[in-house]
Amino acid sequence: MTNSLAPARLRVAPSPTGDPHVGTAYMSLFNLAYARQTGGAFVLRIEDTDRARYVADSEQQIYDSLEWLGLNWDEGPDKGGPYAPYRQSERLETYAPFVQQLLDEGHAYYCWCSPERLAEMRKAQEASKQAVTGYDRLCYGKTREERAALPGFSEKPVVRMLIPDDVSLVFEDLIRGQVNAPRPDDQVILKTDGFPTYHLAVVVDDHLMAITHVVRGEEWISSTPKHLLLYRWLGWQAPAFAHMPLLRNTDKSKISKRKNPAARLMWFREQGYLPEALRNFLQVLAYPPVHPDTEVASFEEFIAAFDWAKVNTGGPIFDLAKLNWLNGFYIRSLSPGELADRIIEHAIRTGQLAKAPTEAEREVLRQATPLIQERMVLLADAIPQLGYLFVADADLVVTPEARATLPADAATTLDAAVAALEGLDAFDHATIEAALRASLVEGLGLKPRFAFGPVRVALAGTTVSPPLFESMEILGKVSSLARLRALRASL
Repeated sequence: MTNSLAPARLRVAPSPTGDPHVGTAYMSLFNLAYARQTGGAFVLRIEDTDRARYVADSEQQIYDSLEWLGLNWDEGPDKGGPYAPYRQSERLETYAPFVQQLLDEGHAYYCWCSPERLAEMRKAQEASKQAVTGYDRLCYGKTREERAALPGFSEKPVVRMLIPDDVSLVFEDLIRGQVNAPRPDDQVILKTDGFPTYHLAVVVDDHLMAITHVVRGEEWISSTPKHLLLYRWLGWQAPAFAHMPLLRNTDKSKISKRKNPAARLMWFREQGYLPEALRNFLQVLAYPPVHPDTEVASFEEFIAAFDWAKVNTGGPIFDLAKLNWLNGFYIRSLSPGELADRIIEHAIRTGQLAKAPTEAEREVLRQATPLIQERMVLLADAIPQLGYLFVADADLVVTPEARATLPADAATTLDAAVAALEGLDAFDHATIEAALRASLVEGLGLKPRFAFGPVRVALAGTTVSPPLFESMEILGKVSSLARLRALRASL
């Protein structure tokens, strides 16, 4: 085991096979925390040897999403570093000598079985319910010519590990202590296309990149005996292993992009979550709160308190209600000016705003942000609530639903509101409220809900808007009166 006080080198190694999975961020956060705590390094490696599932723009999405979250790496394909290249497809010549070494020393062998033959073998094993499954070693010990004389022969061979009968299935885990893994079968380590499989490439790369701690999901526990064998056969010291619990849906099923949109890392940015809120959420998924009285903690506080022994292996539940609460907390923690800037950036990127707002429009948004800040959960909530502030008076559309709520005496109410506001010299929210209360509530004898309902519909086009009088102050006297008169004229 590596001394935990020494500078540790950790890595995250996603595959560019589509939208980045939220698990990439989850693993990156724990890897980065320990690297920073020990004064070590965090490496981003792109494992792109699965060419059948490769997606061209996925690698850039990995960079963009991790950068957005502030999970910044020290070495990687885009940054370089002392162990470059960091993209597996650019390291093919690196793996070949180690494959040959394993073949020469009898730890690996060629397999010429066709995919069809392997499928039939697996089907027969399932039908017979035999205890030991996996490759049946038909090719082991045979020359190419001997194997070609048998059915199910394929011209291009793969290379398989030869798992010994006495393979050790027990290993030490930083999180779980002593772990017992299932017996592996003769794993393919080199495919017919000349690309290594994950199992060989990950061991070779982790060793050559001086990785001291391998932190990954618990689904890789069953592969660890294979990896430890490869370290031993190649004469290398194995890193420390830590297998994190898998993220779970509320029904305890494994979170997947196919079934849950929140499994896509970019989804959170699209919805309007703040990166600091998502980072905090990922911290508390499999780890106790840093502070005993709250789940809120900065990443720096998480790093300072981090301890592998505290990781909870009980299958963390991906509870969006908790994330929404955290996001609301972080939104309320921002200054109105900073929140307005984030709202604008989100609205432009997601198309809520068709074009960048003018400086005058930005100022309107800055003034209006405090009106909705307490009620916001997502950045995406803002523009739908404040959109009426950015519409020309003549272009404001009163929704049919809002029009249907207008009482029979709405015209009288609107006439009185116009008359009360026309004579105002000051147009601040307190003055506006006093004038409308005097005119509509005291003058017409209306209850506030019925008095201000038609005014709200005229100003916003809907029955729901941020605080009415503050909104009118932001709109200004000219626009407020124009909108009141427009609705009155349409009745």
